[in-house]
Amino acid sequence: MNKTAALPETLVEAVRYFSDPAVCLNFLAGIRWPHGVTCPECGSRSVTFLANQRRWKCRENHPRRQFSVKVGTIFEDSPIGLDKWLPAVWMIVNDKNGISSYELARALGVTQKTGWFMLHRIRLAMKVGGFQKFSGMVEADETFIGPNPKNMHAHKRERLTGSRTESQRYISKAIVAGLLDRGKKRVHAEVVPTVRAIDLAPIIRDRVEPRSEIITDMLRSYWNIRDEYVHSVIDKTTAYVKGHVHTNGLENFWSLLKRALRGTYVSVDAFHLHRYVDEFRYNERLDPAGDAGRFLTALRAVVGKRLTYRDLTTDPGLATTPA
Repeated sequence: MNKTAALPETLVEAVRYFSDPAVCLNFLAGIRWPHGVTCPECGSRSVTFLANQRRWKCRENHPRRQFSVKVGTIFEDSPIGLDKWLPAVWMIVNDKNGISSYELARALGVTQKTGWFMLHRIRLAMKVGGFQKFSGMVEADETFIGPNPKNMHAHKRERLTGSRTESQRYISKAIVAGLLDRGKKRVHAEVVPTVRAIDLAPIIRDRVEPRSEIITDMLRSYWNIRDEYVHSVIDKTTAYVKGHVHTNGLENFWSLLKRALRGTYVSVDAFHLHRYVDEFRYNERLDPAGDAGRFLTALRAVVGKRLTYRDLTTDPGLATTPA
């Protein structure tokens, strides 16, 4: 039987469909083990389903013979049922501007702290492994994310910048560098410490095929890659577009990212920014299967990824207010 044949198409249908724990179990098992349930410890197909516990038991002799469908996934050790986890996955992968932990908590009937932890686990699954290098025409750009010191109280500005002057305007901001493959219509973005060549050039060399055309603004840090790539430059002080030379694609991505950070999450600590700078929704926006397709793509990536609350919050300077 094809476990995904009756896949819902809207959030309302998803909530109704996954309201039955048995349906959730069969659905996720079908996604995880399309060719039959196997033991996550030894890989054996010789397993018995324990209906009363909704678990399986491996017939081979080894530790941890009993296992659930959550074992080895982002759902492992979570007391939250799949009837809440699966709608949560549907919501975050299909909401264009993201969803806050407060909104998720209200929708699922859990605490805000639980909703925050769930969202970060799902974001980990959305970081799909594997990467096909960009080629052809590739835009490269960077953006600054964070508060502007001139809008801060003087004491807070002095703590962040070490000065009451405006000469260090961006010292309190985080920097995100991005690449956009125009042919594949896909983006790669990551947090970087500076906009110097030592931090920007390696991203291009790691992610873009040599001899591709790299389109950037006038930032001299990108000149470092001219030995391997065709480098086209747009001077934004005179024009934003000259033929095919522009970075408007990445500017659009930055706009979506900042709209989510400011309008949806409101407060994101710099320590967690790399978790929010994901490209999943943007890269999967053209999925021919729509919401259901994005949901399945994320769900297939939950295996082999785990995030504990200790790992999520291990930072001496972490702010107490989550996003």
